Amino acid sequence: MPAGRAAVVFTAAAALLSNSAIAAETPDELVARGRAVLEAAGGCTCHTDFDDDGPPLAGGRPLSTPFGVYYSTNITPDPETGIGRWSDADFARAMREGRAPDGSAYFPVFPYTSFTGMSDEDLRALKAYLFSLAPVRRENRPHDVWPPFSWRLSARIWQWLHFEPARFSPDPSQTAAWNRGAYLVHAVAHCGECHTPRTLTGAIDRSRWLAGASDGPEGELAPNITPHETTGIGRWTATDLVWYLQMGFDPDGDDAQGLMRETIEHGFQHVPRTDLEAIATYLATVPPIENRLLDHADHADHADPEP
Repeated sequence: MPAGRAAVVFTAAAALLSNSAIAAETPDELVARGRAVLEAAGGCTCHTDFDDDGPPLAGGRPLSTPFGVYYSTNITPDPETGIGRWSDADFARAMREGRAPDGSAYFPVFPYTSFTGMSDEDLRALKAYLFSLAPVRRENRPHDVWPPFSWRLSARIWQWLHFEPARFSPDPSQTAAWNRGAYLVHAVAHCGECHTPRTLTGAIDRSRWLAGASDGPEGELAPNITPHETTGIGRWTATDLVWYLQMGFDPDGDDAQGLMRETIEHGFQHVPRTDLEAIATYLATVPPIENRLLDHADHADHADPEP
């Protein structure tokens, strides 16, 4: 059998075996895997208003942006104020296309521009976990944003200009660990949403991928996490990064603050070490970018958002 055809047959067989394993999952196993997906996403802490002692994932958290303040939504399975009436297709469309069940466009403060890369299996498991939680009746707050940034039509135009749904595609020239890390960074953990500068229209500046941003959510500084030697994390070892994501302490002993602390406590510290090592493997290969405005040595003076 030709090598190319053998590879195709092997890939197809592997996919069938994977799908069979997923189909054999019990409801409890699916929910447990969904919780692991949520933790790899940093716990989705933007949907919890910690300052107001809000119920977990019930929304209402103010997210400051250059365009105004957006309030996170209730993603508990309450049928009236949450997502309890969403079908699997509704959930996948929201996460991958940035569209509500009624077809309206979500504002890009919701990181569907990253979640679009998530796999069918992870989305299915994540929804199962969210729907296993106790529903919380909590009305969503209207956004405090001036027109035209408050118009859903504007969000749809923004999507037409800046967003194209696409699944994560593994790089066959890289290792399994590298591809796993790339998938987590690009899609599930949505690191680029905070750690990459944005254009004047709010789109991620892909030419400065992960180089840090001064206007992250809630006005926090998002540090440079490229492997630049002086302004990024180029001097960190893989062990340093894993320790940081598990414990919240960097190599200098400074502790994480703000959104980063929350995402470690509610998410990354529960992620398997192999996944954290995979993230470190991928980040070590990102092109290093100098960003003197966000010198990593000054991190202790700022609140770190999620990577």
